[in-house]
Amino acid sequence: MTRQGNPMLSLKPALTAYAGILLVCICGCVAAQQPSLVTRTTVKTDKFDFGAGGTVSIVGAPMGSIVVTGTSKNEIEISAVIEIQAASEADLAILSAVTTYLTQESLGRVGILTSGTHNKLGDKKLWKKFPKNLIGLPFKIDYTVSVPRYCDLQIDAGKGDLVIKGVEGAIRVNALDSAAKIDLIGGGFVATFGAGDIEITMPDRSWRGGTIDAQLVSGTLSVHLPANLSAELDATILKSGQIENSFATFKPRVRTVPFTDRQIAAKAGNGGVSMKFSVGDGKLKLLPLDKPK
Repeated sequence: MTRQGNPMLSLKPALTAYAGILLVCICGCVAAQQPSLVTRTTVKTDKFDFGAGGTVSIVGAPMGSIVVTGTSKNEIEISAVIEIQAASEADLAILSAVTTYLTQESLGRVGILTSGTHNKLGDKKLWKKFPKNLIGLPFKIDYTVSVPRYCDLQIDAGKGDLVIKGVEGAIRVNALDSAAKIDLIGGGFVATFGAGDIEITMPDRSWRGGTIDAQLVSGTLSVHLPANLSAELDATILKSGQIENSFATFKPRVRTVPFTDRQIAAKAGNGGVSMKFSVGDGKLKLLPLDKPK
């Protein structure tokens, strides 16, 4: 990805739309918070056939975790733990009817969409006379989703933990504030994180796939790489912070442009696929993979 002008601007566009949704919801939550709120927790599950090679899209809740695991089964399995809060059981009953997830299914593609007072998806009849005092009350949905190992994955997440493992395909992630753990196998990876502690692990072999591009506005980005990595690697601190490079074998792609604690343009091994990692404010750690115990 080629950046023009102010490099910080490249981190923001992908988050703008979802950030607006989250901001409205969180501001509403703060304004509506009451000491006597009652909490209700329910679990919604679903399972259906879905072949390898398709695309799975997940739009998470403004608050809540997302765990996605690739399996050998040609199916999608969803488990959502839904937590809502309101002043009374009657209000909880109204909120529970609209706080859920919906699926959009078509040939080769499945969308899992969070529905709630932040976006008013679902049955329009439920929203016609929806009580205004219930808009903005706090809720959280924690998703656990299993998908076919060979599929493409698209995730839009709010604030909460994010785990992706066992998926070999093109992965795209936008997340606002996350403690994320991403175990890559192959395919491709493009991600933008607003804030958080992000950990990305590469497989202990040559990378099978396309470009890897991970951007973090604020926080710590830790990248675990194999010792025999072959790639064209760029690591950048855009505003403030530093790079911690644990690889003495990396060589500058341009002999006259040495590494600094804010910029690395390296040829690893025999070169190859493009890998770009950038942090606006914070730390960027390039770490060797842990040896199997």
